[in-house]
Amino acid sequence: MCGIVGLFLKDKSLEPQLGNLLSDMLITMTDRGPDSAGIAIYGGGANGRAKLTIQSASPATDFAGLDADLSRAGIKADVTVKSTHAVVEFDADKLADVRSTLAEIRPSARVMGSGESVEIYKEVGLPKDVVTRFDVRAMAGTHGIGHTRMATESAVTTLGAHPFSTGADQCLVHNGSLSNHNNLRRELIREGMTFETQNDSEVAAAYLTAEMAKGKDLGQALTGALDDLDGFFTFVVGTKSGFGVVRDPIACKPAVMAETDQYVAFGSEYRALVNLPGIENARVWEPEPATVYFWDHDNKAAA
Repeated sequence: MCGIVGLFLKDKSLEPQLGNLLSDMLITMTDRGPDSAGIAIYGGGANGRAKLTIQSASPATDFAGLDADLSRAGIKADVTVKSTHAVVEFDADKLADVRSTLAEIRPSARVMGSGESVEIYKEVGLPKDVVTRFDVRAMAGTHGIGHTRMATESAVTTLGAHPFSTGADQCLVHNGSLSNHNNLRRELIREGMTFETQNDSEVAAAYLTAEMAKGKDLGQALTGALDDLDGFFTFVVGTKSGFGVVRDPIACKPAVMAETDQYVAFGSEYRALVNLPGIENARVWEPEPATVYFWDHDNKAAA
């Protein structure tokens, strides 16, 4: 049993409130998963710039002088430290160089997410503590997703927490369990995907990344997941401009959605949504089994 939330803003005037709204939604879901928590915020990003969110168990060591060490390697970067995480921002064409350089000069640091707009923060602990540690309430953005975990089949670790990100500006949160993740992981490794954990949810994220790399949009990739993934799942997924939801054909995991002219919201339970502005006038529904829902800022389409 886990708690997942998501918020996709249509109204730009709400963007400064995204972190605060999403934090309240996540904290409300604490009793569905007190082991660890995480949140992804999509903030639009600066034109021509990219960023990596990295995590370290020894931040005082790994983050000290990181900007200077990158500079010595020929990479000009801005480093913003938030507790056990740091956001490294740089010219977008340097993404591969930054990844390889970090692996060499900070081998104990782990990449949580990368891309032009996403920042991902996750740690062991209660949602309220994770939110406070990373000052999530102060973050602005266009959309975001969050997860509070009750571990069922893998260790309670930072890397095992959600969201999982396996592609640029892509991440996923999951409530449920997959039964064919080991076979699918082997297939994806043959296709060139890499994995940090044995968690089945990371396989789901990697599957979607691999499908979108073939030219599918988020909606098409989620539709394919209904045929290719076995087990119980509710997924909420973010991309640079998109937000998607899908449940398996049995749909035994709870889910509720709400839509107004200002936003689309998802929660494992309705109580996650009750404090959103204008919720009393929202269209509220339970997402149908085996049905893909997705919204995209770029094309304004929903499916």
